[in-house]
Amino acid sequence: MSAKKRGSKRVWVDLDDAPEWTEEQFDRAEIALGGKVVRPAQGTLTRPRGRPKKADAKVHTHIRLSPQVLSHFRATGPGWQTRIDQVLRKWVERRRRQSQRGSKRAPTA
Repeated sequence: MSAKKRGSKRVWVDLDDAPEWTEEQFDRAEIALGGKVVRPAQGTLTRPRGRPKKADAKVHTHIRLSPQVLSHFRATGPGWQTRIDQVLRKWVERRRRQSQRGSKRAPTA
């Protein structure tokens, strides 16, 4: 009968064995006195996680649409929300061009 082997125990590492910090690490480190941050961390320590944010990132919002509009776009398959966004962008651009044409016209007197 074979007995299960016990997992190896984690070996305690003496903190004195840790490598010493370099000047660069000290320059990037956060400095705090009495729990109050005097200088926040700099460089790679503060790099945000994940993909960088786009300058024109979409905004999460909640809108109410008529059932006819919603069913029409949903019937077109995946990406229906993007298509609604495209239609609205075209409408906004058309309105913007119309208002610019109206302001360029000479006033009638």
